[in-house]
Amino acid sequence: MEKLFTSSDGVEIAGHLARPRIAPGTYVPGLVISHGFPHLKQGGRLSAMSFPELAERIATEMGWMVLVYTFRGCGDSGGDFSLLGWRDDLLAAAEHLRSADGVRGVWCAGFGTGGSLSVCAAGIDTEIRGVATMGAPADFDDWANHPRRLLQHARDTGIIRSASYPPAFDPWARQIREVRAVAAIGKLRPRPLLVMHGSDDEVVPVFDARVLADEHGEADLRIIEGGGHQLRHDPRAIAVLLGWLDRQRALTAAERTG
Repeated sequence: MEKLFTSSDGVEIAGHLARPRIAPGTYVPGLVISHGFPHLKQGGRLSAMSFPELAERIATEMGWMVLVYTFRGCGDSGGDFSLLGWRDDLLAAAEHLRSADGVRGVWCAGFGTGGSLSVCAAGIDTEIRGVATMGAPADFDDWANHPRRLLQHARDTGIIRSASYPPAFDPWARQIREVRAVAAIGKLRPRPLLVMHGSDDEVVPVFDARVLADEHGEADLRIIEGGGHQLRHDPRAIAVLLGWLDRQRALTAAERTG
């Protein structure tokens, strides 16, 4: 990945833009894909490694412009992890893709934490046309109850690189309760929402998916039987995502011609 755009606080964000073959003067929908929170020791540097492959597949097979990137502190992006910082990175990614030549309309898809933040970002950015979540938590209250444990985990995974970060612990910790997908759903509605979850998710309870879908009221809820948390590597989940994207494109085309 290469440095593509700048987020809040001047943090440089690295990503990959997959472009479909389009004729000059034509437009395609855009998709921002966000990765989840790393769980392996020093896993931050490996975040989203397989996502460019997924982006190229969606661009080639479905004709979408697809942006994948790594949140601050992850991969080749700069900065250190904070939940509001990650949300700002997603908002900046959506704006960057929206400004790309040939893009008309931006959707967001996210895995795990990236799914929750996609909902939160859409609650702020009303130009985001729809959201797909995979294994997303409804809130981060578990983290908020143990913020020092989260801080240590962020250091262990390498997404906090600076020894002096955060400059003040309490404001950093308060952000965790401020970012809640279940609270942002009302601002997303009635835009389309796909909520996908593995029935055997070992990280985020499947109950969270039902909470998000119920709060939206018209969400497309899909439970992947026997699926775990890493739905990026479940072919059934990717097939559901591609089908949902195909329907979004068809509905958008119908709106323009209707």
